[in-house]
Amino acid sequence: MVSSLLPVAGVSVPRTQEGTNARAQANERPKCPRHGIALRAQRLSARTKAVQRLSTPQRSMAAPLRVRGARRNQVSVIAAATMPTSSPSDEYTYTPGSATPLGPSPDADKTGVNFSIASKHASVVTLCLLVGYESEVREFPCQRSGDNWHVFVAGLPMAEVRYSYRIDGDGGWEDGHRWDYSKFLLDPYAPLVASRPKYGEGGANGGDYGWWGTYDFESTFDWGADYKRPNHHLADLVIYETAVRGFTASDTSLLGEDLQGSYLGLAAKLDHLVDLGVNAVELLPVHEFDEMEFQRSPNDRMHMVNTWGYSTLGFFAPMTRYAAAGAGPRAAALQFKEMVRQCHAKDVEVILDVVYNHTAEGSDEGPYVIGFRGIDAKTYYMLDTNAYVQMKNYSGCGNTVNCNHPIVAQMIVDSLKHWVEEYHVDGFRFDLASILCRSEDGPPMPAPPLIRMISKDPVLSKVHLIAEPWDCGGDGYLVGHFPNWDIWAEWNGKYRDAVRNFIKGTDGSKKEFASRLTGSADLYQYHNRKPFHSVNFITAHDGFTLRDLVTYNGKHNMANGEGGRDGCNDNYSWNCGHEGHTEEASIKGLRARQMKNFMTALMVSQGTPMMVMGDEIGLTRDGNNNAYGHDNWMTHFNWDTLERKRISHFRFFQQMIKFRRSHPLLGSREFLSDSQCRWYEDNWDNEESRFLAYSLHGGGKGDLYIAFNAHSFYVEAALPAAPSGTSWYRIVDTNLPAPEDIIVEGVAGVGGRYNVAAYGAVILMAK
Repeated sequence: MVSSLLPVAGVSVPRTQEGTNARAQANERPKCPRHGIALRAQRLSARTKAVQRLSTPQRSMAAPLRVRGARRNQVSVIAAATMPTSSPSDEYTYTPGSATPLGPSPDADKTGVNFSIASKHASVVTLCLLVGYESEVREFPCQRSGDNWHVFVAGLPMAEVRYSYRIDGDGGWEDGHRWDYSKFLLDPYAPLVASRPKYGEGGANGGDYGWWGTYDFESTFDWGADYKRPNHHLADLVIYETAVRGFTASDTSLLGEDLQGSYLGLAAKLDHLVDLGVNAVELLPVHEFDEMEFQRSPNDRMHMVNTWGYSTLGFFAPMTRYAAAGAGPRAAALQFKEMVRQCHAKDVEVILDVVYNHTAEGSDEGPYVIGFRGIDAKTYYMLDTNAYVQMKNYSGCGNTVNCNHPIVAQMIVDSLKHWVEEYHVDGFRFDLASILCRSEDGPPMPAPPLIRMISKDPVLSKVHLIAEPWDCGGDGYLVGHFPNWDIWAEWNGKYRDAVRNFIKGTDGSKKEFASRLTGSADLYQYHNRKPFHSVNFITAHDGFTLRDLVTYNGKHNMANGEGGRDGCNDNYSWNCGHEGHTEEASIKGLRARQMKNFMTALMVSQGTPMMVMGDEIGLTRDGNNNAYGHDNWMTHFNWDTLERKRISHFRFFQQMIKFRRSHPLLGSREFLSDSQCRWYEDNWDNEESRFLAYSLHGGGKGDLYIAFNAHSFYVEAALPAAPSGTSWYRIVDTNLPAPEDIIVEGVAGVGGRYNVAAYGAVILMAK
């Protein structure tokens, strides 16, 4: 197994007295919260325990960690810390190197490594290195070419090197800068990140490890002689959204502690996805993030961890702590590739949920310096230097990435291509994608440079591009008109709301429900957009699970530590007559039927369907609709429940997916014509009408009749005549018990009329 890198000393480097006083004066701003330049406190006992856990020889606590080649030829002494014993190697030589590419890169003969970082406003950039198990930080001055700072270090190993930067510049807080030369800063282009090895252990702020970049130019990965990517068309996808950790973290996975919640754990359980019938897995963020960020300072959320991962540290590095057995960043990269390879071998594509809209560095009121803020805050973030709190907050997370600044836009494009070319992923879902459309001043642009760059890129234009077309700004709701160059798909939030409203029996919801079932032509039928550009979903990672959608009228989020204020209030849910769980048979039966109705609607809708992990087994979070911080039963797949539900609830979901993927009239690549879709409806303007029936036609055999009844009573529906030479067969009746509720082969004996049950759905097929 590839070894992990050992902990960094984890303390800040003191600047010279002259530099300290100058920066303190420049950044002085009364009444404005500020991170300042104070050194981080030393926690020697914690470091001692960390080193002991790694079973390495220890350095004397009295021995200081030293910085060679510090600014102005000084040797700066870092406060004493317990570190592994090492013998310093010979001095490494350096030359100016090359401005490109950004990040670390070896020369052709692998005699050394070039480092380059972009900082438009910096005046001093220093590369910091920790080689192997050394405790001595080696420093190298970087040379400027344009906006890039670079240096080539000869003789460096091709792996097991940690690196960071110390950066200073002119101007202070009032100018939008956050310079702090005492901080070790993480490279935005770091291909790997060295930090805590195990998920949820080691404390906040990187614990005893800090956040350092690293690289691996030694290892190779064999994709296999028979390897090929699935290359599914977007119209043919059934997407399954899950977090890597949540899929197998439960002890019920029976994988053992080392594999639970890891890339290899997901790979080990891929047969579940194949059995369910999905052919794409959309992974919640796998870019390096700090799951312990709620422990940075005392607050009401210290009992939680960031289990969703929407708080990126580095856009190029796979999440280190998803490596099996805490094996470290090099292993994380190789194991991620192995997970992708195994997904592709089973014809399952891999889509990444990516968060380029904000970072983990927080707001001006609670700043957390990791990299971007100290490298060049004015470039990487959207700022208003005239405001008291300068960081603009379109993300709702304290800061907003300045996505359409040329340096930042190129970084995002480079990151995306890195994941396609190096890790073979098949597409991306862009979190709060409206931020990617905003100008440097804030308003959305009709033709954002970043979106155009992605759309025109010869690599990225050929993978799935899915926007979450909204953000937390009042002008950022772009559903149906996200800038798209005819290739971007969108999470269709209007689909979610319309289907929820109709199925629960909301008056006046039938017209929009009909539109959403048939591809949302009112939103997407323009230019060269198609029905499959609507990613249809009823539930996702945020919000109620499907079971909670039919169990709760309101959210129950007290466990989140925010007094129930967090989470969406507009859930369009219905508890079926009782708030919360109950053993009353009639309510349980209605809830089971409603979940089947939702799944039926999702699978017969034109567009690209997406479901969330756990809905196939009826996962509940007890009404919590914002479970981002719960690394427990709320967000973990329960494999025991799967076995209990396998022949009932799970079977219905499995068979509905099978039916959709096998039927040519579902998942059309073009919008339906009047001859292809006929409505059996004369109550369009009746606000109280909750019955909808229609048929899909493809020329005879295989034609479908579909009906939804959201009334509280049976509706006797007169059926249209089946095509010549055929008769109607029952495929689905959600009112029937398993296994009669869905029989893909069909059941004969359907007459000229059909009683559609209260809160029921029916599918008939001509055979």
